[in-house]
Amino acid sequence: MPKATRPDLAAMLVPLGRALTEAERPILDRHGLTMWAYVVLLGLDEQPVHTQAALAKAIRADKTRIIPVLDDLQRRGLIRRDPDPADRRVNLVQLTPDGARLRDRAQHDIQEQEQRLLADLTDEDRRTFLRVLQELATRSGTASAQA
Repeated sequence: MPKATRPDLAAMLVPLGRALTEAERPILDRHGLTMWAYVVLLGLDEQPVHTQAALAKAIRADKTRIIPVLDDLQRRGLIRRDPDPADRRVNLVQLTPDGARLRDRAQHDIQEQEQRLLADLTDEDRRTFLRVLQELATRSGTASAQA
């Protein structure tokens, strides 16, 4: 069996993901968001209204785990939860205009920081990296929660 010519994808991506998450933490702190709160706000971008269970599935979170996050976001006026007219036992979750503005500001600041990380790449390499990463994220089903 020949020796591998490169590290495994997870061996490259997991440390990078951890470093990016740690770099995002101060930005999210400045915006008053936890990582899970930010993920929820991003998850509500794809479809304006979700059931809590559908939102949890879309962002790959345990539905019981996000309830305190939703409670906090609702208390702060960043999301709304209304009973589903078709099933009053189910809550529908949607982003408020304040929630959308906060999400957009936080995402802008995070992506601005990412641009500094990518700045040493050529324009072509940067475009290729982002295109391929988006394609892999879409194929793995993670793009909507992280895009």
